[in-house]
Amino acid sequence: MSRPAIAHIRLDAFRHNYRVAKAMHGGKALAVVKANGYGHGAVQCAQAIANEVDGFAVACLEEAVELRQAGISKPILLLEGFFEAAELPEIVANNCWIVLHAQWQIDIFLAAKLAKPLHVWLKMDSGMHRVGLAPASYQQAFNSLAGHANTANIVLMSHFANADNLKSIHTKQQISVFQQAVQTLKFDEVSLANSAAILGWPQSYNHWSRPGIMLYGADPLTANALNQLAKTVVSEHPQSLRAVMQLSSKIISIRNIQKGESIGYGSIFNADKDTIVGVVACGYADGYPRSATGAPVAVDGRITKIIGRVSMDMLFVDLTDITAADIGSDVELWGDQVSANDVANAAGTIAYELFCNVKRVQFSYRDKQ
Repeated sequence: MSRPAIAHIRLDAFRHNYRVAKAMHGGKALAVVKANGYGHGAVQCAQAIANEVDGFAVACLEEAVELRQAGISKPILLLEGFFEAAELPEIVANNCWIVLHAQWQIDIFLAAKLAKPLHVWLKMDSGMHRVGLAPASYQQAFNSLAGHANTANIVLMSHFANADNLKSIHTKQQISVFQQAVQTLKFDEVSLANSAAILGWPQSYNHWSRPGIMLYGADPLTANALNQLAKTVVSEHPQSLRAVMQLSSKIISIRNIQKGESIGYGSIFNADKDTIVGVVACGYADGYPRSATGAPVAVDGRITKIIGRVSMDMLFVDLTDITAADIGSDVELWGDQVSANDVANAAGTIAYELFCNVKRVQFSYRDKQ
């Protein structure tokens, strides 16, 4: 019998979330499946929407090649573009689209002898200050690419730094900076909206969206304690997001801890009353955060919490009020009953990191058409 820690991936939920994202945005949508589909399985997720998706976005060529080898034929955008000139022939061969975010990339691109022109997404740094061309140099970069033999077409793009914070003025400032910088350009398509912008910033809507975390059922806005509009935006839509990953395991041991006794490494939990403790086969080596003490967890459908310190292979849950629990009881660490956002908040991180860190557990894929 195998270890019971399992990541159940519901591909029908992934497909549902893509449809919700596209409907909310109203334009075309690139499904972001970088980092192995945020830990869910890039190939499996891509195949689940291959017949209806407008295209995909990944971080790099290696991720795109994996999708092509799996039979994915829709457009694939390389969000970081290329890292050296030697990649360009393979990018052409795999029919990828590229982001150009720096002058050195543009110089290499314009000097290259390509077998056919590429679709270019020209990235502006409108205020995030990670990558992208400065607004002042954006028009010159656009003009150098427009009409060049290597350029099939150009999509203008930028990325938001604070779209998850609906009270911040930064997103409005970025939109304004972008609009001012491109107002004299003759362009056809623009892409600004990521998941948070799709949910909370309709003024950023444009031709292409780039939904990422919302495809996997996590709302990037719910972590923003400053504004409850996050939940309202999603709940008012006819169909809300569905959790794609359900991380589950089972109780493998039950301990009776007397008042004053402690459990686990560091003895950080000291019982203030007699406590029934369940030991679960899942730990930080599986991707469950070590710092998630106090996080919600569901045992046989009832909500309780993590107690003590999460160890490499096991964690503790409070069973004091779930007296029917026994060896083999089902445990949902996140999924339908337990929000990954709530676990992430307890651990001082974000759902993105939770999903990307899941490993060693069994992956089980389901697709209800």
